[in-house]
Amino acid sequence: MSKSVPPRPHVAAAKRRFAIVASQFNAQYVQGLVDHAEEELGSLVSSAAISIHRVPGSFEIPVVVRELARKKKANAIIACGVIMRGETNHAKSLSRSVTDALQRIAVDYGVPVINVVLSFDNEGQARERCLENRINRGTEAARAAVEIASAMSKLRKK
Repeated sequence: MSKSVPPRPHVAAAKRRFAIVASQFNAQYVQGLVDHAEEELGSLVSSAAISIHRVPGSFEIPVVVRELARKKKANAIIACGVIMRGETNHAKSLSRSVTDALQRIAVDYGVPVINVVLSFDNEGQARERCLENRINRGTEAARAAVEIASAMSKLRKK
């Protein structure tokens, strides 16, 4: 995992719609991702329309992402969740399941899905990547969402 956030993309002024689907589990860390993503989206695309959809946990994220993608409700969707590894392999199975589902939805519906459902070994890792500014994954996700939404828009105009 990279230790720095990629540079800000150059964005042409265009109306864009972004959806953030966020787990309520591990709320403090997920909210940090959401706050950073929302702030960066607004900064990069001042006319951005941003909707936030809350779900109970990471496992429920793909079903809402699928519905948003099916209805073409966003130019890009950001999925935010935090999974803490425990003593069993449940976290690993959950992470793989969510990742596979999100990728399948993006490909099947042609709507970019930025996967920020993160697995951590401990709260220190979560704090560093979700609450702090240096390598915040919410900021990184927003930048990726803006770039891919722009790329898809250009492809669809051709």
